[in-house]
Amino acid sequence: MTDPKFDVILRNGLVVDGTGRPGFVADLAITGDRIAKIGSLRAENAALDIDVGGLVVSPGFIDVHTHDDAALIVRPQMTAKLTQGVTTVIGGNCGISGAPYDRQAAPPGLLRLVFKSDHCTASTFGGYIAKVREAGPAVNAGFLTGHCTLRMQVMDDDLERPATLGETEQMKQLLAGCLQQGSFGLSTGLYYPPARAATTDEVIGVAAALREFGGMYTSHIRDEADQVVESLEEALLIGREAGVATVVSHHKCMGQRNFGRSVETLALLADARTRQNVAWDVYPYTAASTVLIEDLVAKSSRTLVTWCDPHPEFCAQYLEDIAKKLGCTPLEAIPKLQPAGAVYFLMDEADVTRILTSPNAMIGSDGLPEDAHPHPRLWGTFPRVLGRYVRERGVLSLESAVHRMSGLSAHHFGLHDRGRLAVGMYADVCVFDPASVCDTATFEQPTTPAAGIHYVLVNGVVALSDRVLSGLRAGRVLLRQPSID
Repeated sequence: MTDPKFDVILRNGLVVDGTGRPGFVADLAITGDRIAKIGSLRAENAALDIDVGGLVVSPGFIDVHTHDDAALIVRPQMTAKLTQGVTTVIGGNCGISGAPYDRQAAPPGLLRLVFKSDHCTASTFGGYIAKVREAGPAVNAGFLTGHCTLRMQVMDDDLERPATLGETEQMKQLLAGCLQQGSFGLSTGLYYPPARAATTDEVIGVAAALREFGGMYTSHIRDEADQVVESLEEALLIGREAGVATVVSHHKCMGQRNFGRSVETLALLADARTRQNVAWDVYPYTAASTVLIEDLVAKSSRTLVTWCDPHPEFCAQYLEDIAKKLGCTPLEAIPKLQPAGAVYFLMDEADVTRILTSPNAMIGSDGLPEDAHPHPRLWGTFPRVLGRYVRERGVLSLESAVHRMSGLSAHHFGLHDRGRLAVGMYADVCVFDPASVCDTATFEQPTTPAAGIHYVLVNGVVALSDRVLSGLRAGRVLLRQPSID
């Protein structure tokens, strides 16, 4: 018997290659960590030969908006991502990153969302990625550098003011160091207290480091509610001044009086695309999640507490019910629960659908893996797009959905050798059943694995087989690559 020609062959699947073009039935062969051949391979053999007839073979999904920075180190098996077909994550979003940060105490304030202890942070970007590599996560990971983290590193606790010119230059130089070591760019979280006092000029000054290195600018904009248009205009201005690609994070319109304004915001973004490189990501839910903030409680129809340090017994309970137990109003309960996190029901399904189906929209989960009772988007985002928006509602084609979760994301983040199924590309692959794929995580049971994901391969290694994790961890740290014209 001759030695097998390939390491893996996936036979008879519907290949949806991540480009957006129509799917086609074919076999896909893998040698080492790369795709070796796509076509009819009846005469070929492989060490692992799997018939995936009736299933879709797609690129592994790329989660462009995560807060997995610590999870990759402390829980490198990355179960929440692999079980929904995700093979690559982008961390360092919303201004929160693991580097550069060298304070010895446990990370304060906003960093508490992502980092429970200081052993997951580092004084340099290179030091942080060394920790990720040592942990050996099961998925690929690239990282942005957070503006909030830069502010906390340079300005210590004196954050309720704009940075001085000297501090802005310090942050710019720190960012340049991160970019030299492979950071994908700068992220901001201008809504949050560590950065809320930052002026537009401060961010432009820090972002000036991006142009030399070809880094990108991503932004959790200053306000996603009443001032959403003005905040989008600020993000676009910063991107233009820096002369770099811009991504609007988890685009949404919050609060009932802003329902429907996605018509206005998407028109603004479409117009901006005629003059600059801009894209946006979105998650397929009408509820958001972050730290417990009075402003967001006031905009929400319901608020679900996801973690609470002083009262862990209130985790996974609604704020209104907690307030009754405390004998006070919901707003009066908020300071009694701090520090804490919450899920906020404050968006309209029509806006979510409009943004999700808009040209150039990518998919990102924005999941918070350190929450005791996380938003179900952490475990369900990508299968939810395929089940709810493709199969059930028919507002996206299968090919368009896969493109938004793979090839389009790879394009905007400069992952030139991932995100598509083609000969020579890295073998990050997801095999799913289009008739049954769906999210099963709910707000009541948020950590339930998705249905319909059969196989996941990361760099040619089978990470999930017959819906069971293999335990093999073949993920790699991805560094920013030079742009390709």
